[in-house]
Amino acid sequence: MPKRLLDQILIIDVEATCWDGPTPQGQESEIIEIGLCLLETTTGKRHDKRSILIRPERSTISPFCTQLTGLTQEQVQQGISFTDACALLQIEYQSHQRIWASYGDSDRQRFERQCRAQQLPYPFSPKHINIKILFALLRALPKEVGMSSALKILNIPLEGTHHSGADDAWNIARIFAIILQKE
Repeated sequence: MPKRLLDQILIIDVEATCWDGPTPQGQESEIIEIGLCLLETTTGKRHDKRSILIRPERSTISPFCTQLTGLTQEQVQQGISFTDACALLQIEYQSHQRIWASYGDSDRQRFERQCRAQQLPYPFSPKHINIKILFALLRALPKEVGMSSALKILNIPLEGTHHSGADDAWNIARIFAIILQKE
């Protein structure tokens, strides 16, 4: 087993194909953007904000999806394959050795589902942190809240555009940095 890296946490936010209503026949929701940044565990500094566009294989970008994410079919067609994105995460970010986090559990589940469907090895360490539930527990909230609500609770403005994978990962890393500073 490779040595676990604890100097930085890989913060991930994914965007996927979506529709305003049921999924059209013959299509399925799949990852079209992996937003990420690294969060230094000792300092709380964020860096390496990045957007990796993924070329969909079993769906197309709907007008609703473009409205929500800002991504068009033309943009994602210029992206890389999901297979190449998983390899990039392992090679450039040591994702299989690094603890990773996302806001909620849906990004983890989406990766697991898509890796299974494409018969690919899961690119991440099994050590995942669900920041959404952690935030709710530490703030003694009666229920989990969305990322933008968490930012409002913390009195922090959203940086960038909501539902941009890279911008959301950047904002999630800020929330997690504040959680890590609490003692």
